[in-house]
Amino acid sequence: MIYKYKGFDRSGKKVKARIEATSLEEVKKKLKSRGIIYEELSEVREIFLSKLDFTRSAKLTPTELASFTRNLAIYLKSGIAIVQVIKLAKTQYEAEPLIVDFLSSLENSMSEGHSFYNALENQKILELPVFYKQSIKVASESGALSEVMFELARFIKEQDTVSKEVKRAMIYPSVIIMLSVFVVAFMLTTVVPSITSMFTQLKQELPTITKVVIASADFLGEWWLVIALIILALSLLYSFLQKTNEKFRYMWDGMLLKLPLIGKIIRTFELARFAYIASVLSKSGVTFVHAVKFSSNILDNLVIKKEFVDAGSDVVEGKKFSTSLSKYGKHIDKSFIQAIALAEETSQVQVILQNLAELYFEENKNKIGVFLALLEPLLIIFVGITIGVIVVAMLLPIFSMDMANM
Repeated sequence: MIYKYKGFDRSGKKVKARIEATSLEEVKKKLKSRGIIYEELSEVREIFLSKLDFTRSAKLTPTELASFTRNLAIYLKSGIAIVQVIKLAKTQYEAEPLIVDFLSSLENSMSEGHSFYNALENQKILELPVFYKQSIKVASESGALSEVMFELARFIKEQDTVSKEVKRAMIYPSVIIMLSVFVVAFMLTTVVPSITSMFTQLKQELPTITKVVIASADFLGEWWLVIALIILALSLLYSFLQKTNEKFRYMWDGMLLKLPLIGKIIRTFELARFAYIASVLSKSGVTFVHAVKFSSNILDNLVIKKEFVDAGSDVVEGKKFSTSLSKYGKHIDKSFIQAIALAEETSQVQVILQNLAELYFEENKNKIGVFLALLEPLLIIFVGITIGVIVVAMLLPIFSMDMANM
C-alpha cells in the first residue's frame, strides 16, 4: 500500500512525500527510523486498489522507460552513488506522481539495506520487464550499471520504434478487415434474405452455390449472438491460459514457429534479442557463461528459450556453446551457430554477438516489411472473392430465370 505524509526531517526542513508499506504501523516505524516527524499521514487510495491487488498493473510506456533509464545512466556515469541518483531523479519527476512514488519506494528500500535490483523487484508501483530487472541485477554485480543502463535505454527505444512502425503499417489492413467483416455480415443478414424471399415465392431450383450462401445467411442471422459469445469466451480462455499454463504457452509458441514467414520473424527476433543482451553483458565484463545463462532466460518464445537454456547448461559444464546449440537448437539458424563458433575460436565474443544482433534486427525489419506488403493485397483479394461469391450466388438464379423466359 502507498501512504502520503507531511512533516519535518531531522534538520527541521519541511518534507512531503509518499511511502510504500504493508500497514500504517510499518509506515510510522519507517518514518521514526529516518527521524521524520509527521503531521499528516494517510493512505493513498487509487481506483480499484482498495480491495483488489492491481498494484503491479501500472506501466511506463517504452518511450518513458527509455528516457527514465537514460537519465539514471547519465547520473551514474558522472560517479554519483545510486541512492543519490534516485534522490536527484525525484526532483526531476516532481510533476509525475507515479514515477515519484516509484522512486520513493526504491529510495526507502535501499535505505533499509536492499540492493538496487532487490528494490526494483520488491516495489509494487510499476511493472517492469523481466529482462530489464535481470539486466540491472547482472550489471550491478559486475560494476557496469551505467553502461548497461545506457544500452537498455537504446535497446528499448529501438524496439519501440520498430513496434510503432509495425502498428502504423497495420492500420490500413485493420481497416480493411473491419470493413470487410461489416460488409459481408450486412450482405448475409440483410441483402441475401430479401432476395431469398423472391426465390422462395418462385419455387425455382437454386444452384448449389446459392443454397450454400442462403444457408450461411440463415445460420449467421440465427446464431450470431452465440458465435460472438463463443469468440469472446475463446479469447478470454486464451488470455487465461497464456498467463497461467506454461504447457499451453509452449505448445502455442511451437505452433507459431511453424507458420510461414511469421515463424521466421519470431525466430529472427529472439536470436537478435539473445545476441544483443549477451553482447551488452559481455561488454560490461560479465563472463560468457553467465551472459549465456542470463540472455537465455529473457527470451519470450518458450520453445527457443528452452533450446538456449539447455545449451547454456552444457556451457556451465565446460562444453562449447556452439556445440551445444547444434545439439539442442532445432529452431536456431545454422548461420547463427556458426557465428557463435567463430566467436569462441577467435575470442571476439562481444564483437560478433553485437554484429549478429544488428544483422538479425535489420533482417527482421525487412521480413516485417515483406509481410505487411503481402498482407494488404491478400486481404483485398480475400474480400473481393468473398463479396464476389455472394453476388454471383444471388445473380445466377436471376440469369437462369431470364434464360428460361427467352
